[in-house]
Amino acid sequence: MSALAAAWHTDSAGHDSCRDSLGHLLTELLGAPRPVGLSGVSVLLRRAGCLPGLLSTPSSPVAKMPTPQTLTSGPELHGPQEPVEPQTPAKGTRRASGGAAPCAHREDSRLGLGTFRRALSRVGQRASGRASEEDPGLLRRSSRFLLRSLRRPLDGSPAADHCQGAAVPGAGHGREVPSGVVHGVSQQLSPKAGPEELEAEAGKSVADLITEWQLLAAFKQLQHLEMQLVDEKTSHTFEQDPTGFARRAMDVCLHYDGLGAEIGTIVRETLRPGGVDPAVLAELAHVVRAEEEAHPRSPGDGDFLRTPRRWRQQWEDAVRRSTQERVRQVGVREASEVAEGASDLARLLAELGSLVRRDLQKVQLEVQPVYAAAGFPAWETYRRAYHDAVAQRLQELAQEARGCEQLYTLLDWAANVYGSPNFLGAPDLTLSTEPLPPLLAPDVWTQLESDYTSFLETRIASCFDGVLQLQRSLWAAAEAPEVLQGRYHTPLSIDVHMLVAEHVKAAGAISAELEATTLRICARELGLFLTRFEKAFLESEAVTGPHLGANINACEELRTSLLARYPGAFAELEKPLAAATCVFQKRLLQGLQRDVQPLFRVLCTKAWLTQDVLQPLMDKVVAFAHSLEHVTPLRAQETLQEAHRYVVREYMAQALRPRERFRGTERRIGSQKMGLDAQAIGDTFQGLGSEATWLDHAIPCVADILGETYKDDIQRHLELLIRNYPDIRRDHVLAILALRRLGRHRNQRLLQRAQDLLRAAAKAGASGASGGHMLFGEIEVPTSVDVLLACI
Repeated sequence: MSALAAAWHTDSAGHDSCRDSLGHLLTELLGAPRPVGLSGVSVLLRRAGCLPGLLSTPSSPVAKMPTPQTLTSGPELHGPQEPVEPQTPAKGTRRASGGAAPCAHREDSRLGLGTFRRALSRVGQRASGRASEEDPGLLRRSSRFLLRSLRRPLDGSPAADHCQGAAVPGAGHGREVPSGVVHGVSQQLSPKAGPEELEAEAGKSVADLITEWQLLAAFKQLQHLEMQLVDEKTSHTFEQDPTGFARRAMDVCLHYDGLGAEIGTIVRETLRPGGVDPAVLAELAHVVRAEEEAHPRSPGDGDFLRTPRRWRQQWEDAVRRSTQERVRQVGVREASEVAEGASDLARLLAELGSLVRRDLQKVQLEVQPVYAAAGFPAWETYRRAYHDAVAQRLQELAQEARGCEQLYTLLDWAANVYGSPNFLGAPDLTLSTEPLPPLLAPDVWTQLESDYTSFLETRIASCFDGVLQLQRSLWAAAEAPEVLQGRYHTPLSIDVHMLVAEHVKAAGAISAELEATTLRICARELGLFLTRFEKAFLESEAVTGPHLGANINACEELRTSLLARYPGAFAELEKPLAAATCVFQKRLLQGLQRDVQPLFRVLCTKAWLTQDVLQPLMDKVVAFAHSLEHVTPLRAQETLQEAHRYVVREYMAQALRPRERFRGTERRIGSQKMGLDAQAIGDTFQGLGSEATWLDHAIPCVADILGETYKDDIQRHLELLIRNYPDIRRDHVLAILALRRLGRHRNQRLLQRAQDLLRAAAKAGASGASGGHMLFGEIEVPTSVDVLLACI
């Protein structure tokens, strides 16, 4: 341990008390409870001009050493080969005289604690008086001022009375500094230092070189003095004057610290509008490499002079601080407006993206080539620093985001703007040798998606309510739907398609998981909407053929296109859409039924035998079929077949429960009439395009049974009827047999055969082999006397 350290750590009770009081004062002066090392205490003591007095306690070994009675100011630190010459002070610049300090001789050489307290108080008051005026550039100005203050006075005359706190203007900044600081750092380094002091070419001091960003030259001078001090320490030159060695070592450390601080200043200035000269950046990289080569590792003996300065780490920290400062400055004035709407947040994010893009492009094109020559990974460092700064800012914005729009704006910017390969203007600028972490932490991202999904459910339900309200307004207008490309058209299908596609596409741009969630929400809300839409339409006054056809077309478009575009998500909607379509088809058929039902009443009457009462009925069927031309072909064919089945079924119902009974010639004429009507019905529907040809056999079979002259062939006709229409029942067979009035034994044989066929048809229907041809199931046959007679 050096003599200075021994003096500081003395076990004298009086000096321990002094040290404790000193620590308390330093804590008050610095304003933060951080530890004060040996170098920091020494600097403060020397700034106050009290270091010799404190070290001269009776119990201290330093007190026993010969100490000069007068501290004479040494000349400026010159180069080792240059003589010391007197200099003339520059105009308007005052330097504190390096001669005997008046205050140092007005008191005893053993300065007491009161003197030390007053000295520190004066320095602390002046420093605190300027603290409120500091700005982000204070570090650079203060470091430059400190380095300026390290230069010796240009003349030997006293500049100011240090006890009165005279101030000196800072070099190039116009800021004042306590005279104690100037006095402390510009004193003679050692009585034995001689002319070997720090001055670079053209008479510039190390402080000037650092201030002018001539970093490499300043480092070489500091390294030279460091090696000189190490050599002198090894040769025990300072055994008789340890305080002199401490002062010189402290000055070297201060210059090293000032140089390190200037590195941070250069980094801050690099991306500002003025920028930094490339030569300065190259010199910064070289001086960092030079320091790493000069101090590869910490010395084993704990010598703080040769301790690594870790300037590379300081450079990286400065890059991070600079990027964080620039990122946080974006949108500071509009921060209070971000919560008002997504547009303000989008504008802030746009400005943020523009800043990051502009800065990183400058790093890639201007800064990186300079650093790369010295082996500095500038691009990776700046890229990661901006990524971390943007991630921190985005997480803060995520905590303040409200509403579906703002949440989506954040998610979209993170996933599609910042995450785009062309975010920096060119794909090659995004290349990184190391993968970057996610812009938002997984838990934050998941929470944002969850919040967005919650808002999205309400938003989509509201959109479907808007679609229904639009349809109500169209129904209230009582206008027929448009015909586009030969089809009845309603905006329902387009509105639903756009609603689903817009939300699904937006969610898919964020992530596949959010897209799947949005699809499920849309499918669920669409299912609920269909029920409300169907009920509202059927309760309205717009239930007409064209509107029904338009709604059938809309449901079919939704069923085909949505299921084809999103096969998995909308599979559950196939049944609701088919059910809604079926309801609209039934309502469409009900209109036809109301028109033609009265015309069936005249069938199978004596008037019917002599008149063509079927033609008016078929005319209405043809008109109905023409209206189906504007319905989608598949649903139009289904509706037409259902109309065909209805006509045949109602005709059979009238034939099985006739108002009048035919006998003899009338029965044969009625059989021929039924054959003609069956031919007319079949031809008409075939001409309209009906594919239900299986319906053409029902009426002819009954007509053949009614007019068959060879009674044994009646069983053949009856078997054909049962095979073609498996839904026929025993009461239907009895009603048909009652029309012919056969004998008891023949009726029993036919009925027994019919029951065997019906049982076989029931088994075939259970196995699904019947083909689904259902006609008689909806025909109600009342029990009459004739039917009872046929059963006996």
